[in-house]
Amino acid sequence: MTRLELTGLTARPAQVWGGIRLVPLVRERPVEGLRLHQEVYTGYGAGTVEVGPRTHYTSYIPHGFVADWSGEGTNTAAYGTQFAAPGGSGPQSIPPRTLTLPRHRHHRLAKRQAGNRLRFLPLHLAMEGYLALHFGGPSTAWEEWSRQALRDGLSPRAEDAYLGWSVRGLGDALRAFEIHPGQCGVMVYTADALAAAFVVPHPDDYRLLHPTLIEDLYGELVHQYAMYGAPVADFGARIPDGPHTRTLAGLRTAARGQERKWSEAHDTLFARELRDSPYGFDRVYRMGSFTLWRFLPPFLRNRGGQHIGETITDHKGQVAYLKTFRLSEAQIRRGHLLQRLADADWLLSAAARSLGTGQDELLRRIRSAGFESLLRDRSR
Repeated sequence: MTRLELTGLTARPAQVWGGIRLVPLVRERPVEGLRLHQEVYTGYGAGTVEVGPRTHYTSYIPHGFVADWSGEGTNTAAYGTQFAAPGGSGPQSIPPRTLTLPRHRHHRLAKRQAGNRLRFLPLHLAMEGYLALHFGGPSTAWEEWSRQALRDGLSPRAEDAYLGWSVRGLGDALRAFEIHPGQCGVMVYTADALAAAFVVPHPDDYRLLHPTLIEDLYGELVHQYAMYGAPVADFGARIPDGPHTRTLAGLRTAARGQERKWSEAHDTLFARELRDSPYGFDRVYRMGSFTLWRFLPPFLRNRGGQHIGETITDHKGQVAYLKTFRLSEAQIRRGHLLQRLADADWLLSAAARSLGTGQDELLRRIRSAGFESLLRDRSR
C-alpha cells in the first residue's frame, strides 16, 4: 500500500467562515464492524508516553480514541470514558501563573484494551513517527559526527505545533455549520491550503468526535495562513435557465449535477496533494479485518503540501479512519535531509553528492536544520 484509498467518501459543497473552508465528507454506507469512541483524560492535557526503553514522547494530549471492532452495538461507551454532568466541571482551564502541570502517563501510543478494543493517541501516533525518523543517528563512527550523535542520535528532538483553539476562525467555523446527514469526515482548509483531513467509520462517531478537531495539533503554516490570509470565496452553484429548470424534478437534477461537479473539482484540485501523493506506511496494529497504520510523505522538495498521519484500513485497503497533519516547509526540509543522510549511511561526502552539493554546503544545511549538535566540535 502506497496511497490513501478514499473510495466511498463523497465531498459535499464547502462551508466557508472567513479564511476557513470546511468540506464535509459523507458515506453512502457506514463502514461495518468498526466504531470509534473518545477517551477523555483528566488534568490539563499534558501527557508523557513511554514509547521504548528510556524513550518518552511528551506533548499536549487531551484525549485518546478507542477503536472497537467487537460488534457489541452502536451505543456502547468507550472503555475508560469519563462523563461530566450537565452544568458540572468540564475541561479544566490552566490557572494563571502555573509553572508546572501534572502529566498523564501513558504506556504506548497504541495499547490493547479489554475485549476487541484498541486505545491510541490521535495525531501523536503520526507525530512520534515523524520525530523518530532516523532517530538513532549515525550507525558508523564517521569522524565528522560528535560523540553525542554516536551515543544518543537525535535525542532529544522536538517540533512545534499549534492547538486548534489558536487557529483563527476554526472554532467559529466548527461551531457555526451543521453536520450533514451521513457525514463521516471533513477536510479543513486555511486560505485554501489543506490543513487537515479527518475521517471516521460511522456518522454517529463523527457527531461525537467533531468537537475534538478544536483540540487537534495544526502546523505552523496552517496557523499563519489562518492569521494572515484573506477570506476565501464561498461555494456558489449557478444553474443556467432553460427548459430543464422549469420543473421541480429538472431543477433538482440540475442542482445534483452542480454538487457532482463540485465534488469532482475538490477531489482533483483541492485534495489532490493528499490523494495522489505516495506514502511510506508503517503498520502499528492489526484489529481483525482492520489495520492501524501511520504514514510519512516522500519528503520531496518543491512538491507542495505534504502530510503525516495515521489511518485504519479494511481488508481491501479502503480508509475507515484518517487523521492528518500538514508539515511546514522547514519540517519537510528536515525530513528530506535526514532521509538523504540515512540513505548515504550518514557519510557526509556521499550525502553531499546525492544532494548535488558540496560538503561545506551540506554542513550549513545540517546546522540550519537544528542538528548542529550532531557535528563534531561544531564542524571545526
